[in-house]
Amino acid sequence: MSSTSDKVVLLLGNPNVGKSSLYNALTGGSARVANYPGLTVERKSGQLLPELSSDLKVSIVDTPGTYSVSARSAEEQIAIRALLGLRGEPTPDALIVVLDAGQLSRCLYLTLELLELRIKTVLAINMIDEVDGLDLEALEKSLGVPCVGTNATTGQGVPELAERLRAELRAERPPLPKLHVPYGPEIIRALDRVSDALPEAWLGASASVERKRALAQFALGSIDAEDELEDVPDELRARVAEVRADSEDLDLAIVSARYQAIDEVLAQISSPQATRRARASERVDRFLLHPLLGTLTFIIVMTTVFQALFVGADPAISALESLVGWLQELTEELLPEGIVRDFLSQGIIGGVGNVIVFLPQICLLFLFMGILEDSGYMARIAYLADRIMRSLGLHGRAFVPMLSGFACAVPAILSTRTLERRRDRLLTMMVVPLMTCSARLPVYSLIIAALFPVTAFGLPVQGLLLLAMYLFALFTALLAAFVLSRTVLHGPSVPLLLELPAYRMPKVKPLLQVVKRKAGQFLQEAGGTILVATVVLWALLSFPRVSEDACTASSDAVLFVDSHTFDQPLTNESKSAAEGTAAAEAANGTAAAEAANGTAAAEAANGTAAAEAPEGLCPAPITQSYGGRISKALEPALAPLGFDWKIGTGILGAFAAREVFVSTLALVYGIEGDDEEAEGPLRDKLRAERHADGSPVYTPLMGLSLMVFFALACQCVSTLAVIRRETGGFKYPLFVFGYMTALAYGASFLVYQGGRALGF
Repeated sequence: MSSTSDKVVLLLGNPNVGKSSLYNALTGGSARVANYPGLTVERKSGQLLPELSSDLKVSIVDTPGTYSVSARSAEEQIAIRALLGLRGEPTPDALIVVLDAGQLSRCLYLTLELLELRIKTVLAINMIDEVDGLDLEALEKSLGVPCVGTNATTGQGVPELAERLRAELRAERPPLPKLHVPYGPEIIRALDRVSDALPEAWLGASASVERKRALAQFALGSIDAEDELEDVPDELRARVAEVRADSEDLDLAIVSARYQAIDEVLAQISSPQATRRARASERVDRFLLHPLLGTLTFIIVMTTVFQALFVGADPAISALESLVGWLQELTEELLPEGIVRDFLSQGIIGGVGNVIVFLPQICLLFLFMGILEDSGYMARIAYLADRIMRSLGLHGRAFVPMLSGFACAVPAILSTRTLERRRDRLLTMMVVPLMTCSARLPVYSLIIAALFPVTAFGLPVQGLLLLAMYLFALFTALLAAFVLSRTVLHGPSVPLLLELPAYRMPKVKPLLQVVKRKAGQFLQEAGGTILVATVVLWALLSFPRVSEDACTASSDAVLFVDSHTFDQPLTNESKSAAEGTAAAEAANGTAAAEAANGTAAAEAANGTAAAEAPEGLCPAPITQSYGGRISKALEPALAPLGFDWKIGTGILGAFAAREVFVSTLALVYGIEGDDEEAEGPLRDKLRAERHADGSPVYTPLMGLSLMVFFALACQCVSTLAVIRRETGGFKYPLFVFGYMTALAYGASFLVYQGGRALGF
């Protein structure tokens, strides 16, 4: 037990009963909450708020959800280790067991197991406002432990819960439970045989018969030859195997005895109103879970959401684009021409600002996703997808990590801990990075807004295209899972056991908290990784710097090469420089061109073959910068995909973070253009970009090829780092990077070349 000055209280309960919401209410924390199971995969701890406990220092520990003390998955074992004090962890002073008021039958199973451990316990009957007529006094009388009705979202019942908890912590010993499960003689004998082999470290201060039998049930349900539990003595493993061999139906007999006791409790506290609500939920499910009608509903809902991302966010995006442009103009007016002005205007404001303009879409995306999650609809989508996922080799519960991947692959990979088998965890990790994370949204939004109309033939083109990219990523992930499950990670699939949560009206405050947190993370990344990457890329695209006369001559040379005409007003010296550069490029390639460029520029400046050192410096043409040379070298490899060197520069920058692609293009067009050309939104610049013959550089086909590349490429260092941490080596992250890069190149090649062959 912990000291009297520092009490440890565990929050335990089934998945999706509101433990994290209650944890936030008790501690003032900000644990993520949603209306689908499997969200919490790590334990979190925080101090009970002073206003709820002024006389005791209480540490509240939020644990992953579990349906039983017979832990099977990795996250369930986290909860059970904390409960039993395994691996040197202190045993808790008390428990807060959270139950869903509308699902008492299911929740009471775990509750009975925990009461048998003889630990001080308080029951929080959460979401009490959704059930009318529930007799909490009768429930408390039947179980013999305090029962408090709560609504963690609104704070209802939280002060009373804290008060009852403090009273339990002050008590000398836990009260004896009044409800006794009718175990038969055969079950008792089997449990006693296992309890005789329990290690002393598991028994704790209380070695009552009931606690020993409860621990024996945990051993019977959790320990086998393939489990990942540590600190299990060989004697206990052998005894468990022996008892199982002698009693084949032992597990079924224990479950039947528990539910017999649960039925007796429910008979005293049943709620007719809750039953009517359950029937209404069943009627809605018959429609939403229908294979055809449910799928059509899903398509309509998601199309509406994605179209709203463009239509709803466009005014705010336009306002931010105007603000970025105004800041650039102000910087250029206040500062003298030079490297400092270019750095601030083009590198910082232009680069990072053109990523931040997509913040409204990021906020709307998480708002809509939060509404779908909190309403209970996301779990229905998982049910619809289960049959397909199992046929492709994925565990049904892999849907939760894959769903989380639509926000960010890093927490999605962490949530694979909810899967019991290592094979299932590895397979899910291999395909989660293919899900369309929020970092891809700025890239998609830029390309779609620049190259595709809002509507056509009465259809929401932009929304449908964005939905198509999300579905394409999902389809590719499922296809990759199918191939990997039959090659690298061969093994049988496991059916989905999924709880469908009750339909609920989303609460405004939690939704806004989620949006605020995600917006903060996006801005934090914009001020961190994206800022650093943008500064580095600006330097690569701005250096080396040459004399101003050389700049003029070199710029005219580029103009000559691009247009092959002298219709522009060039000086005789510049014309000579341009012809020299063009001839050198034609005869000897890039290296000779650079030499000719330098010689011609010197002649233009001084009229001699040897140029004097100039006083002022300006950026060289962007193609002659360090970054431009690298991108030019890669251009032949990217040309079959429809990409030029500018897109190549953006792709290189995107390997630091996908959003850097947008800031890199903003840098390229800001550095390359003059002051007037540098003004205006980036999407307008892409739309206006033309080849020498007047044809657009950025076509819908090229845009589609680019989006396919970004959908499949693994351009996230953080994702690879968390895969390495979860798998314990570099083998799997290198494999993910390799296969996704090859897949991205191949698919983009097929899209672009296939489109050209069809005449697009």
